[in-house]
Amino acid sequence: MKDDKMELKYICPLITVEDLEKSRKFYEEILNQEVEMDHGANVAFKGGFAIHDREHYQGLLGESSLVNTTTPKLFMELYFESEDLDEICQKLESVNVKFVHKIQEQPWGQRVMRFYDPDGYIIEWVNPWNLWCADLPVRAFPPER
Repeated sequence: MKDDKMELKYICPLITVEDLEKSRKFYEEILNQEVEMDHGANVAFKGGFAIHDREHYQGLLGESSLVNTTTPKLFMELYFESEDLDEICQKLESVNVKFVHKIQEQPWGQRVMRFYDPDGYIIEWVNPWNLWCADLPVRAFPPER
């Protein structure tokens, strides 16, 4: 008997960008992301996300008037991890990236920074969980004084 469930496989988030080459350069050269597939107006990165030229994408949707995509996107973020948070922050500062905030420690001990990509999408960059959770019992239950 055949299963009636339709197979659906999630692939990745796709964000639309104003200037594909500028965004591609930002993700490749500044954030060290490697291109997995380049379809011209759509570029997928090995990290599991894709960028798509805004004008081309809106044409695929049948939109005749272009929507302004350069305003900050405070409704989503792309999430990355790295052990070299301080080094990445310095690199971002050197190219004048606009920060939501620089490195902060979350209440649970994880270090995080957030900044904007060229199209106003928020990028969250954190240190991996294994770096901050190693002393979680100490943080959660500090020694008595």
